[in-house]
Amino acid sequence: MIASVIRSANGKFLKKETSKKSSKDNPIYENHVLINPLVTYQTHLGFGGAITEASAYTMSEQMKNTHYQEVINAYFSKQGLNYNLVRLHMNSCDFSLENYSYVQTGDRKLETFDISREERWVLPFVKEALLRSDQLKILISPWSPPAYMKTNNDMNHGGKLLAEFRNVWAQYYVKFIQELNKRNIDVWALTVQNEPAAVQTWDSCIYSAQEEGDFIKNHLGPALNKSGLNDIKVLIWDHNLDIILERAVPILSDDQASQYVWGTAFHWYVAEVPENLSKLHALFPDKHLLFTEGCIEGGPRPGAWDTGERYARNIINDFNHGCEGFIDWNLVLNEQGGPNHVGNYCDAPILADRPNQRLIYNSSYYFIWHFSRYIEPGSVRVAQQATLVDGLRLVTYRTPDDKLIVVTQNETNDDQAISYEIDRRRFVDQLPSHSITTYVIPITKNMKKLYGSTKRSAVK
Repeated sequence: MIASVIRSANGKFLKKETSKKSSKDNPIYENHVLINPLVTYQTHLGFGGAITEASAYTMSEQMKNTHYQEVINAYFSKQGLNYNLVRLHMNSCDFSLENYSYVQTGDRKLETFDISREERWVLPFVKEALLRSDQLKILISPWSPPAYMKTNNDMNHGGKLLAEFRNVWAQYYVKFIQELNKRNIDVWALTVQNEPAAVQTWDSCIYSAQEEGDFIKNHLGPALNKSGLNDIKVLIWDHNLDIILERAVPILSDDQASQYVWGTAFHWYVAEVPENLSKLHALFPDKHLLFTEGCIEGGPRPGAWDTGERYARNIINDFNHGCEGFIDWNLVLNEQGGPNHVGNYCDAPILADRPNQRLIYNSSYYFIWHFSRYIEPGSVRVAQQATLVDGLRLVTYRTPDDKLIVVTQNETNDDQAISYEIDRRRFVDQLPSHSITTYVIPITKNMKKLYGSTKRSAVK
């Protein structure tokens, strides 16, 4: 018996659970999918989001403790989204209350390094998450070095890292990781710089591909190794897909830099071009691909359905082109889409409505649920051959406990009949317009025999 869970625009956020039977006699529809568990691709790392100062401050200072605990459970418990990835900003980001760093101006030896500000809001939130998810992987990302280390003497408006501070800035990562370790918070990975090609009105710093590669091979990589932190995964780029090739290829082609690089991080802004992931993977199959930021820009849109559809579309397309995990942006924002120290308001899967002291769950939360609750870390993506109308898409994984998870999105304006075929048996369904459906398919004894000869192929 095949279990399915569906949500549609007509039913809004309500889920409907049904079951399907597979049979050799079921019809083949125009929308047809052949799933081949024998061919496998990337292993799944997990899902997660960013614990920003904005998120932690809002829940700690402006909402009831019951709401605070509800949000932690909604994201990190097995009954919630089952998140196991977290992104933290090193120094301030735009979703901080103000610009800040961990050192006093002019400190060249990092003698004044102090992360006590994070102990007020961010780190207690992290520790609560750790209580729910003992497999939590933490990624750190800087938006800007301290102002005195930069060419423009400003944490905002771009600027570059001064050459004389490259070694000091590399040590800054080391110190931050070590300080977190002292607080029993282990760092799994880091990105070199958030959005290194964007001059923003908020915290930002510019690197060319050459400069990022040089910083890694001459400063950051050696600093991590010397400090015994060579197990920390280093990710480059951390920006948009449109120019990921021209930014990642030069660094990954430089053996001296590439030896320190685990993979490439990317965001969804500007353009949706997932095929660039396949191209990058084909060039560097031993490197990894991780989505590290995406959100709905322009402020909150409670009740909107298309915002959740954007999440599903990007998750499916990116996963089908080799992405190994998904980290959303802010876990929570207030009803204005902040706080943000430059007014760059955005949406989040959960909004904290401060005046009414209630939590608003957006469609994005429920769309993510259809993936993160079922595609467990360690799951492996499997091959599918699909003939589908535009706007109909899916992705398929095999979980560690031997289930096939198929997530299908119908973003069209029409209901769609669809047939799925696995191991010469078919099941059929009618997908409502603007819906998302997750199928849980037990692996049969015959399929288990086939899995004995499973071999991984290159990501396509």
